[in-house]
Amino acid sequence: MIKVKICGLSRTEDIETANFIKPDYIGFVFAKKSKRYVSFETARILKSKLNPDIKAVGVFVNEYIDNVVLSLDIIDIIQLHGNENEEYIQKLRAFTDKPIIQAFVIKNKEDVRTAEKSAADFILLDGGKGDGKTFNWKLLANIKRPYFLAGGLDTENVAEAVRYLKPYAADVSTGVETDGRKDKNKMTAFVNAVRKEN
Repeated sequence: MIKVKICGLSRTEDIETANFIKPDYIGFVFAKKSKRYVSFETARILKSKLNPDIKAVGVFVNEYIDNVVLSLDIIDIIQLHGNENEEYIQKLRAFTDKPIIQAFVIKNKEDVRTAEKSAADFILLDGGKGDGKTFNWKLLANIKRPYFLAGGLDTENVAEAVRYLKPYAADVSTGVETDGRKDKNKMTAFVNAVRKEN
């Protein structure tokens, strides 16, 4: 069963839609430079409205570990989307046993090999740093490790992506937005497209 993650939720109506369509994961972006940034306070309120069957992922970019630790009462999973290294992951594990996702931008086969060696619980393979760009999926032909597929997925191409690649999960943000806001219809169509391929 290929899972679905919808990232960058920031409003009550986003949570209401998620509760209705039931993706496996939703993401709160805690990187202040992101247009989808939410504060811990906002995320805490939104999480309180989230169906407990849906896991909340906190997305961080090169954040101080102390600040990541402050979010652990809100989120279920930590996502590292910067240049965090193995040492960073080991230090973080001293504070929590919550799962860690490490994101990698994939430009060549070497990037895939590097991702496969990650000490994180999960890896996420992206075309960029949250800019909604796809990458050459053929690079993943021989990958042995389960992964979250991100980067440029939308309602039009996700069915083909999951059919071709069989990732652990399909991850979307930009691809289910209209004018920079999460779009209920696109969120619903994305989840349905993945579920039909299972």
